[in-house]
Amino acid sequence: MKKNVELRPNLETLFGTRDENLHLLERGLNVTIELLPDAVQIRGTAEDVARVEQVFDDFDYLRQHGQQVFNGELSSMLRVLVADPSVTLRQLADAGKQRSVGSKRAVQPKSINQRQYLEAIEQSDMVFGIGPAGTGKTYLAVAMAVSFLVAKKVQRIILARPAVEAGERLGFLPGTLQEKVDPYLRPLYDALYDLLEPEKVDRFLEKNVIEIAPIAFMRGRTLNDSFVILDEAQNTTSEQMKMFVTRLGFNSKAVITGDITQIDLPNPGRSGLIEAMNVLQGVDGIRFQLFNETDVVRHHLVQRIIRAYEDFKARDDRQLTLQLEGDSVRTPGALESMEAKKQTAAVQQ
Repeated sequence: MKKNVELRPNLETLFGTRDENLHLLERGLNVTIELLPDAVQIRGTAEDVARVEQVFDDFDYLRQHGQQVFNGELSSMLRVLVADPSVTLRQLADAGKQRSVGSKRAVQPKSINQRQYLEAIEQSDMVFGIGPAGTGKTYLAVAMAVSFLVAKKVQRIILARPAVEAGERLGFLPGTLQEKVDPYLRPLYDALYDLLEPEKVDRFLEKNVIEIAPIAFMRGRTLNDSFVILDEAQNTTSEQMKMFVTRLGFNSKAVITGDITQIDLPNPGRSGLIEAMNVLQGVDGIRFQLFNETDVVRHHLVQRIIRAYEDFKARDDRQLTLQLEGDSVRTPGALESMEAKKQTAAVQQ
């Protein structure tokens, strides 16, 4: 099917730098887009052509109603749109606008997993975001917390993190208690200052509207009217995780984020996050959202680095299996030893 769409005023803003957004639509929707003097020609199946035309119509609608969509944000929305036929550009823009009230930056998902993550936070009282570094787990959780606070859906934000590098024993570090724990909580501060004006962040921190503390300080508390975030949850012990998830009070939400490939505990097999994934799966009101390297929103090299480490780990696992099987053949009665080694390797992973 071939269709010409009238070239409307300012529609070229949609095309992006060097027509990168048009190329994204061509690849994602299997269409060919050609610019004519007074129109845009789209060739493809009827369904795909209709989806591209809907994108043009939605962009024109947003522009006419004063909603500016900048290129970086627009590219993110188009990537989500081509991956999910059920959403439109207008729906994504409206949802992002609602989430961004009171924030310096637009809270817009850059992948389909990120969109599902944001929707899970809106719909469920407890959400686990699990995946590699750079996938936006913590940043999006803090952004949603800010959105809920500004909209007065909660009264405060509580951000917690295990200070595992200091073994939760911070007494030997210089300074006040806050000065001792601040280095371990810096990523949470960075996200807050990126989303809100510095004066507003400082005021919220001073009045304890936003509280940032190690997870050990959560014990014994009931957190009502709060948006609670536990970051780096892979470094919690089983006991700490159980303690944290049972702090939730009335009208509260909890988001737990972590990367199970970066466990710093002395015994990785005791990670509270891994145990929670097994224990809480299927519990009503709790959602799990998994991320992978395609969701990475840092430098494009980070995606390739994560993939390289995963490939290396898979090769290493295969070599270990072959080595253990060879040992069992050569060594009498070594079958039990091989199984023990496999179990040890599984725990370390």
